[in-house]
Amino acid sequence: MNTIPNYNSLAGALVDIFGNSVAITETDRLSGGDINKAYGLTLNTGDKIFMKANAKSNAAFFTAEAAGLSAIASTKAISTPKIICTGTDDGEDVGYSFLLLEFIKSSGKISAYWETFAQELAAMHKADAGKEFGFSQDNFIGARPQQNTPAISWISFFRDQRLVPQFKAADSYFTPADREKITKLLDNLDRFLIEPEQPSLLHGDLWSGNVMCGSDGKAMLIDPACYVGHREADLAMTELFGGFPQSFYDVYKEAFPLQPGYEERRDLYNLYQLLNHLNLFGPTYLDPVLSIVGEYVE
Repeated sequence: MNTIPNYNSLAGALVDIFGNSVAITETDRLSGGDINKAYGLTLNTGDKIFMKANAKSNAAFFTAEAAGLSAIASTKAISTPKIICTGTDDGEDVGYSFLLLEFIKSSGKISAYWETFAQELAAMHKADAGKEFGFSQDNFIGARPQQNTPAISWISFFRDQRLVPQFKAADSYFTPADREKITKLLDNLDRFLIEPEQPSLLHGDLWSGNVMCGSDGKAMLIDPACYVGHREADLAMTELFGGFPQSFYDVYKEAFPLQPGYEERRDLYNLYQLLNHLNLFGPTYLDPVLSIVGEYVE
């Protein structure tokens, strides 16, 4: 992965990248996203760029996102927005952190949009991701920290770096009987999960809101929570909130056949995502969490 430039002012970043005479001629606030503010910046050079901004104290959101986008781009399998830089700025009133990306203009989806997306995602999952599970740095799943301490076992990684931190954070929601079932599930995780054929780079938060149509009419991945893991976790996430068209799954499975029993493991992978939602948004997600625990532990 290439080193991602980081600046201590927005003005300094723009001058360094676009030249001394650069100026912002128009700033458009864009909709979408509940964590960061988003803007389209039009420059006097004729360029338009996309900027995410947050509090200066949240600069790690953007360095982590940039690292994830860079990791996906390095597979040369599927498109992501080109990274311009990250940085912080003291601002006139209050400091902020920022991420600059290329501005994507879509002219509409190609006719084989979902089928092509499936083939490219399969290619990303096939790409050499090393022998360990985890990532080069910790990052975020939504607004919550995501631990990525490397492990040589997928099952132990998923238990220790995914489920355990989320269960601990949500502990106040659980009864003693719930905790007993949770402990039993964690202690017997190797009965339900399997090691993958190979470690795969995962997007990590792969739902429809994190896939957009690029300028070439093909799917582009945005807002990653990357790590190396079992590709089933990415596929499970696609099915959690409505799912993709069946043609996507058919083509993916043809391009990179799944190990037997994926359907029996799917809910366990999505337990992580639902626990994260429980910790982010509250008890609306408690029943789905307990329901999945009950699927695997009596």
